[in-house]
Amino acid sequence: MLVQQILKSKGDTGVVTVSPGSLVQDAAKILAEKRIGTVVISGDGKTADGILSERDIVRDLAARGAACMEDKVDNLMTSDLVTCGLTDSADSVLEKMTEGRFRHMPVVEGRDMVGLVTLGDVVKARLSELAMEKDALEGMIMGH
Repeated sequence: MLVQQILKSKGDTGVVTVSPGSLVQDAAKILAEKRIGTVVISGDGKTADGILSERDIVRDLAARGAACMEDKVDNLMTSDLVTCGLTDSADSVLEKMTEGRFRHMPVVEGRDMVGLVTLGDVVKARLSELAMEKDALEGMIMGH
């Protein structure tokens, strides 16, 4: 299964972004309100400058206390992004996420973000694909 199929099955391909210079507390508020695990930092809403996850915030909160909430997202975000394209396979995305130990990946076409896939999205797609393969094999064995 390809990333474009995963995005299509999600329906909503919008990526939640915050501007560089935004406060961590504002990003945390967005994460909580939208019940999501990450925001993409983007100056223009189209290109990904970085990514900030709830894990990033919790780690810094544990290390420095509540003072990190007054910090800018630029100081906590991951700026060395791993991205994928629309024609990447679910398996390759799953491999990158597992190796990098992260759960969210921007989908990029050229330089522009066209979506965001999560580990859950990819696992769901793979399970669906495996179920279809199983049904097809059972059909062949049963002679249908």
